[in-house]
Amino acid sequence: MADNGNLPADENPVNVTEHSDEYFMREAMKEAELATDIGEVPVGAVIVAGNSIIARGHNRMISANDPSAHAEIAAIREAGRVLDNYRLTDTRLYVTLEPCIMCSGAIIHARIGRVIYGARDYKTGGDVSVFNILQDPRHNHHPEVTSGVLEEECSAMISAFFARRREQKKLEKLKNRTEAQIEELPN
Repeated sequence: MADNGNLPADENPVNVTEHSDEYFMREAMKEAELATDIGEVPVGAVIVAGNSIIARGHNRMISANDPSAHAEIAAIREAGRVLDNYRLTDTRLYVTLEPCIMCSGAIIHARIGRVIYGARDYKTGGDVSVFNILQDPRHNHHPEVTSGVLEEECSAMISAFFARRREQKKLEKLKNRTEAQIEELPN
C-alpha cells in the first residue's frame, strides 16, 4: 500500500535527500497509466507525508459506476485510512490534472497542506483554469498550490488518450456503416 521510496530504517543514511516534486508527479503518472489500462481517463494521484507516499489513486468512474471515483478522492480516502484521520494536514497531494471542483472541495475539507498538479483542466479545473475553489478567500483552509509540474508530459497523456478514443469511435462508425452497406446488398 504505502511506498515510501526510502531505504529500510536500519540502512537509511542520516543525510537523506527528499524526493522532488517531479519524482512524486512521476509516481502519480504511474497511477494515471493504470487508469488508461482499464479504459479510464488517465488521471493519477499520490499523497505524501514527509518523504513517503502514503496513498495512491487513479480514475475509476466508469469501471466503478461512480461519478465521484476520481483519482484524488481515491487517494484522499486511502490516506484517511492510513493516517486514521479525516484531516490530512501536513500532507501533499500530487495529481496529474488540475483538480475539479468536487476534488477541490474534498482537498479543502481534508486540510491537505499542499497541492501539486501537472496539466491544467480548461473544462472543469477547480484551481484557476475555470474556477478558483482552492484559493477562494471565503474558505477556512487554503492549501499551497503549485501547478505545471511535468505539465507537458501530463497533458500529453490525456491528449493521447482522447486521440485514441476519437480514432476508436471513428473506426467503430466506419465498421457499422460498412456492415449496414453489406446488409443492403442483394443476395
